[in-house]
Amino acid sequence: MIALALPAFAALVAEPLFVMADSAVVGHLGTTQLAGLGVAAALLTTAVNVFVFLAYATTAAVARRVGAGDLPGAVRQGMDGIWLALLLGTGMICLAVPAAPALIDLFGASATAAPHAVTYLRVSALGIPAMLVVLAATGVLRGLQNTRTPLYVAIGGFAANAALNVLLVYGAGLGIAGSAWGTVIAQCGMAAAYLTVVVRGARRHGASLRPDLTGIRACAQAGAPLLIRTLSLRAILMIATAVAARLGDTDVAAHQIALALWNLLSFALDSIAIAGQAIIGRYLGAGDADGARAACRRMVEWGIASGVVLGLLVVAARPLFIPLFTSDAAVRDALLPALLVVAVAQPLSGVVYVLDGVLIGAGDGPYLAWAMIATLAVFAPAALLIPALGGGLTAVWCAMALMMAARMTTLGLRARSGRWIVTGAVRA
Repeated sequence: MIALALPAFAALVAEPLFVMADSAVVGHLGTTQLAGLGVAAALLTTAVNVFVFLAYATTAAVARRVGAGDLPGAVRQGMDGIWLALLLGTGMICLAVPAAPALIDLFGASATAAPHAVTYLRVSALGIPAMLVVLAATGVLRGLQNTRTPLYVAIGGFAANAALNVLLVYGAGLGIAGSAWGTVIAQCGMAAAYLTVVVRGARRHGASLRPDLTGIRACAQAGAPLLIRTLSLRAILMIATAVAARLGDTDVAAHQIALALWNLLSFALDSIAIAGQAIIGRYLGAGDADGARAACRRMVEWGIASGVVLGLLVVAARPLFIPLFTSDAAVRDALLPALLVVAVAQPLSGVVYVLDGVLIGAGDGPYLAWAMIATLAVFAPAALLIPALGGGLTAVWCAMALMMAARMTTLGLRARSGRWIVTGAVRA
């Protein structure tokens, strides 16, 4: 498990580091630019991450076939996911570019931050197809128990993004648009690298590269419950950002920094869950139910321990990383107490992400969809009441901690029931 989790950790944290690098560079342009980035980044991340099933469902399905000894079928299933990613990405460009001003306005961005948000969103939307291809291809390689290639591609992509941000924002004088263009270019390079690896694997195993409408449709149907789950989760994050935006530019700028850190920590914890998806899928595909149960227990223990360590690191490192993102004293004052809540919530998050990965690896999508809808029903009223009750950014993050507690409850009950354990090359 550790051999899979460690490379997955580095690959996963590279993705939120894209946003953190953008935040660090844009934050020194000014508070209004950082506030605009906060709103636009939330929308862009939502536009991409609602389709995270391209990675998760593909990982589980490919791992099951690997466990059953069907490598050509595993790679063919992965190719169906990549073709679906290209179709979905093209459709998202057609929606996001013209609708950018209306979407930013819907989020309640201030008049000073809105122009920056629109600029960043319109440029970054052009990279959505590449981002979705990266998700699908990553799922293929994880299902094949290959987490090293995603690690190398992610490191290269992050390095390119960071360098391009500085070059285009300051060297070329493009401002926040330069940050967006740097991300688009880096993502396209990552997609090209993944496609090269997957195509070689398909040819080696004799899998067809042509789009198969039946396979693409089956891939979409299998991912539908995870899409509902992810939409509910993104709704939670969007509500949090919208509430913070209505508290003012200072609070939404601080929220953007806290959210970037939250995403970084979440992806770090998700490395154990990613390993779990592949391991659980392989065990169930091979018909080893006892092995799946034992792996689940080990991963929960790792999740709790990792969450405690990350929470302590957040508290200890606050004076070191906050100045990297802003020189505004008001933003710092708003951020400090929110980060304490983020730190306290990490052990909960460790359990949540691990159990989420176990159930995804088992193909238990319908339950995950209903569980996340229930969590949204708990979070939304608590968050939306914050402005009316005079709460600030810290209250927003207390609501986020409540959300994680609700998720832990629903996922824990399912894991203990054992109903997620279904063996075979394909979940019936």
